[in-house]
Amino acid sequence: MKRSVDLLVSALGLLVASPLLLLLAALVKGTSRGPVFFRQERMGRGFRPFGIYKFRTMVEDAPRQGGPITFGRDPRITRVGRFLRATKLDEVPQLLNVLKGEMSLVGPRPEIPRYVELFRSDYEEILRVRPGITDLASIKYRHEAEILGRAADPEREYLTRVLPEKVRLGKQYARQSSLGLDVCILCKTLFSLLRTPARADFSGSEQGTRCNASMGDPFDRRA
Repeated sequence: MKRSVDLLVSALGLLVASPLLLLLAALVKGTSRGPVFFRQERMGRGFRPFGIYKFRTMVEDAPRQGGPITFGRDPRITRVGRFLRATKLDEVPQLLNVLKGEMSLVGPRPEIPRYVELFRSDYEEILRVRPGITDLASIKYRHEAEILGRAADPEREYLTRVLPEKVRLGKQYARQSSLGLDVCILCKTLFSLLRTPARADFSGSEQGTRCNASMGDPFDRRA
């Protein structure tokens, strides 16, 4: 059922959004050097690596200018890229990953292989399901770059505070995965994108991130 919904929604989404995708592609290509899409290796279901698609939001040689984590007002991010990241429109090409069966609409966000290896035993549980375009952690850490930008050592902050919480929420999703939970997460994701932007923190108490009580509190730290 979940795969059928993924196929239907991703196909319709790409069809309906095609004029917007063409416009965004033209903006990316016309305002900075480099390809339209950014493709990076991520770890998929069953530890099978795949290339995730995004609109390119950084300068052409960004990987040579810094690490995989972006934070604050990273100078590698282009002007159009800032808009795409703020609106999450850079993620829309991942509907192609969903169509190909590499991702789902909802599921734990895919990580790069070297970070997965640091929590391999945890990811053995998480990667029993397909990674997704959005999940509970995506809602909680919508302002992740801002959070990391306030840290003295952004990568250390990510590895010691942000990633462990993403892992916890990913494991909880893998245990409770259901169509009802997916619908709830999609609605909360839409809500978080449409509402007035707010600063995020590590408390996990942003408004609008909890789903139906019958599914359990996704931010209950006893999980």
